[in-house]
Amino acid sequence: MKIEPGRQSAQDYASGGGNGYAATGVREPALPRAATPADEEMPFETMLAMIWRNLCRSKTAVFGFIIVTAIVFVALTADIIAPYSYENPAGGSLLPPSLKFPFGTDPLGRDILTRVIYGTRVALYVGLGSITLAVLLGIPLGVCSGYYGGWVDLVVMRVMDLILAFPIFLLAIVIMIILGPSTANVVLALAIVRIPIFARVIRGSVLTVKELDFVSGARSVSATDFRLLFLHILPNCLAPIIVTATVSTAFAILVEANLSFLGLGTQPPTPSWGFDLKQNMTSLSERPFIVIAPGLAIMFTVLGFNLFGDGLRDALDPRTRS
Repeated sequence: MKIEPGRQSAQDYASGGGNGYAATGVREPALPRAATPADEEMPFETMLAMIWRNLCRSKTAVFGFIIVTAIVFVALTADIIAPYSYENPAGGSLLPPSLKFPFGTDPLGRDILTRVIYGTRVALYVGLGSITLAVLLGIPLGVCSGYYGGWVDLVVMRVMDLILAFPIFLLAIVIMIILGPSTANVVLALAIVRIPIFARVIRGSVLTVKELDFVSGARSVSATDFRLLFLHILPNCLAPIIVTATVSTAFAILVEANLSFLGLGTQPPTPSWGFDLKQNMTSLSERPFIVIAPGLAIMFTVLGFNLFGDGLRDALDPRTRS
């Protein structure tokens, strides 16, 4: 029996399962099957896996992460691993490096290694504390400025521009002169000078995200501004904030060392890498070794945060997620 194209007999239906593909030898195209719980992937966990995989691919990012982890470990265990007291003399003045004093002693007879170990606490306190405060103050300003626009955007951005008009280091010095030298005031001063950075970064992200379809959909079902801002828009703007915060931490640590070197930051006997450099500079011509440890501590800490921040930037960039 001749079968016209597009038609089939009852025998074909019986042998081919009612679709005719088995009779002609052509495999039936697979229909999409219902999704099961095993097939469903959590987007957030998938994103974290991608970020971690991209981060591990970068050797510089891994090196920076190791440095940052080591610094945090030293800061948390300073009371255990430090061999001597950071404020009391441990030996003679300006002793050369030895097994007892790996980096020698300072002009007051204190162990330089111990001072460097305890100095990690001050560095992390200033770096993380100032950036956390700047983020908590800068994000609401940037979010409101980018979302509402109009006079709100005009006022907020002009104030931020006014702060940015001053050189950051010079502005920090002026604030420290007004507030007085102390570690807490350093945190406050650095937070003030970094607020405009985070406000401008988050504002730019909000201006882009608020025009996306999912925000329009949430607005169409009468979502409140608070819900739109903090449940829909802000979570999608955190990637540049995380990268900026990581790099800004290195900048804050470096500025704290500079302020302490000038006598405007952490005051003795609290250990600070910048102040130790200043104090040891008086004996530099006689004992060059006394500035090696604080200098290396500053260099590796800033380098570690910068490398880790660069790796985070690449890992969080959607264009690198292949």
